Amino acid sequence: MALAPMTELETGRPIAGERPAGGIAGMIELRHVADDQARAAYDALYARAGIQNLVGHLDWLLDQLDTRPGMRLLDVACGEGELVRLACRRGLAAQGADLSQVALTRGGIGLAPGVLVAADGTALPFPRGHFQRLTSVGSLEHYADMPAGLSEMARVLDPAGLALILVPNSFGLRWNVLHVWRTGDVHDDGQPIQRYGTRRQWQRLIEAAGLEVLRCLGSEGTEGAPLRGRDLAGLVRHPSRLLGLAASWLPVDLASMLVFICRPTATIGPGAAEG
Repeated sequence: MALAPMTELETGRPIAGERPAGGIAGMIELRHVADDQARAAYDALYARAGIQNLVGHLDWLLDQLDTRPGMRLLDVACGEGELVRLACRRGLAAQGADLSQVALTRGGIGLAPGVLVAADGTALPFPRGHFQRLTSVGSLEHYADMPAGLSEMARVLDPAGLALILVPNSFGLRWNVLHVWRTGDVHDDGQPIQRYGTRRQWQRLIEAAGLEVLRCLGSEGTEGAPLRGRDLAGLVRHPSRLLGLAASWLPVDLASMLVFICRPTATIGPGAAEG
């Protein structure tokens, strides 16, 4: 008698099997939930602890976008809105969109109504060409449908605008290569869907959606974040974190994260800045 395959919730392991339409050939993919369960999974994640980013690193990311006061910026999959708050302090007209209402409720305290918006990244509620700057920080790899999400980023970005997209590297020395060496397995950050790709794989995916890659930077998530005394104990326990201090010397293709600076391609067409 044939047995039905077990789900991830029954096994405690990522779902294996047919590659979803939102992926790309050759990428590493880990799945803990089905596509239609992602919103509930993120609400549960934010209700427990949320997802933390180093504020100094977010400032460094904004530095890469040549922002000026008054510019309209959208942070896609903004979580609790840390980057949006930093952008507002710089004088930008910043907004954030996220799938999780729990994240937005937690992060929206003190912000004006409409700054943080509940929205699926594959169906952004903004007009074409509305934003002069756009950020997507460690979120694209978690989309059920990455091409659709990228197409939406290209749609809402001004034809003369810039986008910053940060994604994880399959062969990041600190996150993946050393982790595989120690454990024999890929690093799993516990999010509902996780993917890793090479620089070329991500660039092909991004450019197929209507964004031209201008440059790619490597990142360890420590840029702009000063080393504090309490960090020293962590360096002793986890010597691989020393690589974070040497981020500027690592080859881009061995960086833990890849930061793509992009602009809309000329083929998006006329009328892109309507609204």
